[in-house]
Amino acid sequence: MRTTTMLRNTVLTAAGIAATAGGIAGPAIAAHAAPADTTTKVAADRKGHGERELDVRYEAQPNFYYCGPAATRNALSVLGKNIDVDAMAKEMGTTENGTNSINDITPVLNKETGKHYRSVEIKDGKADDKQTDTLRADIVRTVDDGRAVVANIAGTTTDIDGNTHSFEGGHYISVVGYRDGGKTVTIADSADPNMASYRISVDNLADWIATRGYSAS
Repeated sequence: MRTTTMLRNTVLTAAGIAATAGGIAGPAIAAHAAPADTTTKVAADRKGHGERELDVRYEAQPNFYYCGPAATRNALSVLGKNIDVDAMAKEMGTTENGTNSINDITPVLNKETGKHYRSVEIKDGKADDKQTDTLRADIVRTVDDGRAVVANIAGTTTDIDGNTHSFEGGHYISVVGYRDGGKTVTIADSADPNMASYRISVDNLADWIATRGYSAS
C-alpha cells in the first residue's frame, strides 16, 4: 500500500487522455503520458503468505514522453538508487516520441543493478494462459529478489477498484509488488501522482502488455 493517501476516484487520467490522442503506432513505440513533478512515496512492507510489496521512492515523470526513464527510475528506487532521469533517457535513446521498446530499458536495468534482467515479449494481441502464468512467475521471482519489473503496456485496463487506466499510445509502468501468490500485482505509475499506485489482476496486466513486453529477472 502507499504510505500516502491514494485518490482512487479518477476514471481516466489526464495522462491517459494525452496518450489516447497519440494512437498506437506499433509494438516498438513508447508511451506518451502527462507531465508531473510531484514526488510521493508509493509502497513499503513485506508480508508472508504469497504477498510482498517493495518500498518505492516514487517520482512522477517530468514530461509527457519520459515514462520509460521514469518507470525505470521508480523500479531502481526499490534498491535505494536515485538516478537522474535525463541521464537515463539519454542512455535509452528516449526522444519526444518516447522510448522505442523494452529492449532499450533492459540493458539499463542490468547495468544499474548488476543483476540479470531479460526482455520478455508478448507478441499476440491478447495473452494466453501460458504467457500469463509466465508473467506471474516472473513478477513473483523478481519481487522476491527485491527488484521491480518494468513493463511496456498499451490500451485500456481496469484495476481491482474499478478505475480505468487508458494509454492507447502506449506507456511504461513498474510492477512493485504482488499478493495472492501473484494473481494480483501492484503498479507504480509515473503518469499521474494522484494515481501513483494501484493494483490490477495479473490477467489484465498480461493483456495490457500484449503486443509489447516487459523486463524481469
